Amino acid sequence: MLRFIGNILWLVLSGFWMAIGYVIAGVIMCILIITIPFGIASFRIAGYALWPFGRTVVVRPDAGAGSTIGNILWFILAGIWLAIGHVISGVIFCITIIGIPFGVASFKLAKLSLFPLGKDIVSLDEARRLGETGMVAVTPIGGR
Repeated sequence: MLRFIGNILWLVLSGFWMAIGYVIAGVIMCILIITIPFGIASFRIAGYALWPFGRTVVVRPDAGAGSTIGNILWFILAGIWLAIGHVISGVIFCITIIGIPFGVASFKLAKLSLFPLGKDIVSLDEARRLGETGMVAVTPIGGR
């Protein structure tokens, strides 16, 4: 229940706006055709930015040099700008004690937004089943 409440608060305070940024980046990437894989990654992260609590990001074991090269291009084209948005949101959240968990989540999403390729977004239960701790664990407020 606390996870649900945390996600609702996140959606209203930051998630909706950050998801719009990811969708805009995804649409631009899809229009350019050659960057469609970046657009798909951006749409996946948009969903995660809307509803992050209870999910985490794990590194795909099959990610290789293509993901690394793609991440460098993504960083230049969109990643830095999306990360700046997350950092600004995180700083604003951390002004109040109640907002600190949301600020921490925003900082973790900033890290993901810099280099998203070669990573999967999974539930915390799925990550535990896989034996992963996750790169960007957005833990539920007051939960496991």
